[in-house]
Amino acid sequence: MNTLVWLVFGLGWVGVFLVSFLIDRRRLRNGVYLVLALFFLGFAALGAASRVSPWLAVIPLLLLGIAVPLSTVALTVFLFVNGVTMVRREGLKPSSILTLLAGAVIVGFFALALSAFGTQNRILAALVLSVGGVLFYISFVFCCFLAYSVFYGRIRQRRDVDFVVVLGAGLIRGEVSRLLAGRLDRGRQVWERVRGRGGDPMLITSGGQGSDEPVSEARAMADYLIAGGVPEGAVLLEDRSTTTLENLTFSRQIMLAHKPDYRCTIVTSNYHVLRAALFARRAKVNGQVIGAPTARYFWPNAFLREFVAVLVDHRVKNIVFCLMFGAVGVLGLVK
Repeated sequence: MNTLVWLVFGLGWVGVFLVSFLIDRRRLRNGVYLVLALFFLGFAALGAASRVSPWLAVIPLLLLGIAVPLSTVALTVFLFVNGVTMVRREGLKPSSILTLLAGAVIVGFFALALSAFGTQNRILAALVLSVGGVLFYISFVFCCFLAYSVFYGRIRQRRDVDFVVVLGAGLIRGEVSRLLAGRLDRGRQVWERVRGRGGDPMLITSGGQGSDEPVSEARAMADYLIAGGVPEGAVLLEDRSTTTLENLTFSRQIMLAHKPDYRCTIVTSNYHVLRAALFARRAKVNGQVIGAPTARYFWPNAFLREFVAVLVDHRVKNIVFCLMFGAVGVLGLVK
């Protein structure tokens, strides 16, 4: 395709992205449109550069060819290092080893590919193609999820709101954890900023009581905010929920009871922003989501956990696509 065709496709996907984003920015498909737009516009830029000088297009491609294998090795090392750090700090449990598993998958795939290289074993070659197809699909979806999570998380919320909803994150021996404290501090900042512009928002602390917790998350969160200077009358408690979807569903009921035409801002951790936004859309909450900072060592593993959860939430669709991409190896074997 020539430069003009790449550009037309790129601008077309930009248009699709903008329309979808304006309709509802809380859609996962927006990430797919964004990545496709960047892909086609990137090739259009390379085509335009080649018209000026062939080297302007060749050099970036050479650098990309070098960067891909080096970045793959660097990513694998990073995943293992982060996995070890997670286990040391958080303990050995399923939620702490996702980066280790991701690194192991990369190493396992390349070991499988190297074992098939130069052999005449068609079954092994087909297996490599099938696994590669599935990993390509998952990697593409992950890139879309990552790109749009970063994009969505950087959108500033400038409109005044009636409520600031802070999502719970579990207590430690009945006390607010550092992770949860970050969410509450971010929520208080938003509340103070809206008040500074003349608004009168309410804070909603959202989280039920676990079987091993002396008080509900909502109560502990409210106490934390009140100790930090927030008037008790400015805090509402949603203390029935056990999941993020319930957080938002029950908080919506509270907001509707106080003000049917409400607007709100939802506060969670930065790695959880996009998934919380998807749940907010599902729960029909009239509001957008912002993130609070998270410890750097914790973010990669937590973000992978969010991605896996999104894959599971849309498991039927993802299983179908994985089977389609995995069929590449079987088709190659038949031929």
